[in-house]
Amino acid sequence: MTEYWNPQIERMPLEELNKLQEEKLRHIVHYVYQHSPFYRKKFDDAGVKPDDIKTLDDVKKLPFTYKKDLRDTYPTGMFCVPNTLLVRFHVSSGTTGKPTVVGYTKNDIAEWNTSLARALTSIGVGRGDIIQVSYGYGLFTGGLGLHYGAEEAGTTVLPTSAGNTERQIELMQDLGTTVIACTPSYFLFMNETANNEGVSIKNDTKMRVGILGAEPWSEAMRTRIEDLTGIKAYDVFGTSELSGPLFTECTYQDGIHIWADQFLVEIIDPKTGEQLSDGEQGELVITTLAKEALPLIRYKIGDLTVKNSEPCRCGRTHPRIMRIMGRVDDMLVIRGINVFPGQIESVLMNIPEVGEHFMIIVDRVNELDYMKVQIEMTDAAFSDKVNDIINLENKVASALKSVLNLSVKVELVEHGSLPRSMGKSKKVTDNRQL
Repeated sequence: MTEYWNPQIERMPLEELNKLQEEKLRHIVHYVYQHSPFYRKKFDDAGVKPDDIKTLDDVKKLPFTYKKDLRDTYPTGMFCVPNTLLVRFHVSSGTTGKPTVVGYTKNDIAEWNTSLARALTSIGVGRGDIIQVSYGYGLFTGGLGLHYGAEEAGTTVLPTSAGNTERQIELMQDLGTTVIACTPSYFLFMNETANNEGVSIKNDTKMRVGILGAEPWSEAMRTRIEDLTGIKAYDVFGTSELSGPLFTECTYQDGIHIWADQFLVEIIDPKTGEQLSDGEQGELVITTLAKEALPLIRYKIGDLTVKNSEPCRCGRTHPRIMRIMGRVDDMLVIRGINVFPGQIESVLMNIPEVGEHFMIIVDRVNELDYMKVQIEMTDAAFSDKVNDIINLENKVASALKSVLNLSVKVELVEHGSLPRSMGKSKKVTDNRQL
C-alpha cells in the first residue's frame, strides 16, 4: 500500500495542480520584482513586466537565471529579504570562482523539510527507521538537509557525516541502521571496507534502503549496488542553489517526483533555450514557487534529463524527471563525438568481471584526442595470465566502442588501486585543459 505525506497535495488532480502552479508563478514573479533589484533589472532589460505572466506558458517570456548570476552578486546580492530574517546560510564550494551563498528563512527551511518528508514517505521511510546520514555536514547542504527532512518524516537520525568509515560500519550494526544516505561512490567504499573487515552489509546489518545522490550514477550502477548489498537504492536530487537535497523516486523507481506546488520544471534545448516536450532530453530548468530568501526564476541547473508529466503508478500527479544523464559541462568531446561519463559507467557495470571503480583519462597526442579508461577488476576476475587480461580488455573495449562509436584504450588494474571518495567522486581527468 502506497503511503503519502500529504495525499491531498500529492494526488491533486492535474487541472487543480496546474491552476495552483499558475497562482504561485504569478505571485513569485511579482514578489521578486518588488523585493529583488537584481530581478527587477533583469525583467526590465528583457522587456517583461510581472503582469505579463498570466499562464504557465508565459514562463517562456521570463529570462533565464545562471549560476554566474549568483557569483556575480556574491554574497547576498540576489536575496529578497534582509539578513535579519534569515535563520541559516549554506555555501557551495568555490572551485571555479566565487562560491554561491544561499540563505534561508524559517519558512524556507520548513518547505525544504516538507519536500523531503514527502519524498522519504514515498519510499517507505519514516517512523521506526534509523537513517544514517553520511553526506557531509556543514556548509554543504546534503547532511543537514537530509537530517532535518528525516526528522520531519519521523525517522530517527544517526548524523555520522562522511568519513571514519570503520566506525560507521560498527554503528550501522550496533544501532540497527535501516537507511543509508550518501553518495553512491561512498556507499561502495563503505561496502568494500565492511567486506575487508569480514562484515556483510547484506547479511550482518538491517540495512534495507539507500538514498544515493550528489553525483551522477547509472541504472546499471543501481543494479550492481542492490545486488552487492541487498538494499533498494533510490536516486535523490537537489542542488545547493534550490535548497539542497529535495526529491527522490518513489518505490516504483520510475523517475524523481518534483513537487509542483513548490517548483516549476522545464526541459530546454541547451543550445537554443527553447522548451522541449515530455520525453525529449534536454537541460533542466527550475523556477522556485515558495522560496522567500532566494527565489530563482528559470534557473538553469545544467543537468541533462527527460520530463514525464503523466501521473505515476504510485498515484502521485506531480511531474517526474528521469535519471540525470550527466551535466551539460560534463560532456567530453572526443574527436568530434560527444561522450558522457555515465555512458561509460552503464557499459562497465553490465560486465560482471569489472569492479565498481574506474577512471577516465583524456589527453591529446600528436594533435589527436585520446581517451583511456582505467578499470578495476573484481577479485574473482583477477588473473596472472596475460591472455586472460588481454581478452578482458578487448571485451570491455569492444563493448565501449559499440555504445560510444569511439575506440577507447582500456587498462585493467588491480582491485583497490584507484582512488576512493567519501564525497563526490572524480571520474574524469582531462589533461587537454592543462
